[in-house]
Amino acid sequence: MDNNTLETLRAVYLTAEDLRVAASILYNAYHDDPYFIDVLGQDDNQQYEQKLRAAIREELNELWQQEQPLIGLFDGDRLIGVACVITQQVPLGEGRYWHWRFKMMLGTGWKSTQGFMQKETCIVENLPSQKCGVLQFIALSPNEQQKGYGAKLIQAVLGWCDEQPGLDGLGVFVSNPSHHQAFVKQGFTSIANVSIGNVDGDILFYSKA
Repeated sequence: MDNNTLETLRAVYLTAEDLRVAASILYNAYHDDPYFIDVLGQDDNQQYEQKLRAAIREELNELWQQEQPLIGLFDGDRLIGVACVITQQVPLGEGRYWHWRFKMMLGTGWKSTQGFMQKETCIVENLPSQKCGVLQFIALSPNEQQKGYGAKLIQAVLGWCDEQPGLDGLGVFVSNPSHHQAFVKQGFTSIANVSIGNVDGDILFYSKA
């Protein structure tokens, strides 16, 4: 990454106008994710893709409405990366709001909706306190990968976390070994080995302490 590129990179909160592009970035990044394949089912590829689009759209809308931090990495005016955090000020897992359950069920089915809640419950139960955020999504545009931007995006999220007096840290579920390594390089540590559905992975945690 050259200095000119570094100068044009900026991490800022997303606006409502950014959500459509953010959803597209997330869809492409998570299309082949083992967890989403497991929870949404990939017997019918077209149906799987529709469910994935719906799940990302509904979660982004919910995070936006609940005023949760949606952080975008921009190269100039171009959105190239997205990170979405949800704090425990919003009920997670089995405590999810009924309107979220209803919309998610319409888009993905009840079994998948239950799967999403079970994942969140598993993460939250392993976090060291109730004052922790969960990194719901983090992704780069396909053409912007392998350029060091992932580290910049993680650093932006951790910079945000460090400035929050009510947060002890951030947790994330990771099943991809290369993603695991990227988080560990930025200061995350593994706090639990878990199986969520049929997918094995680690819950990693970044502590402000």
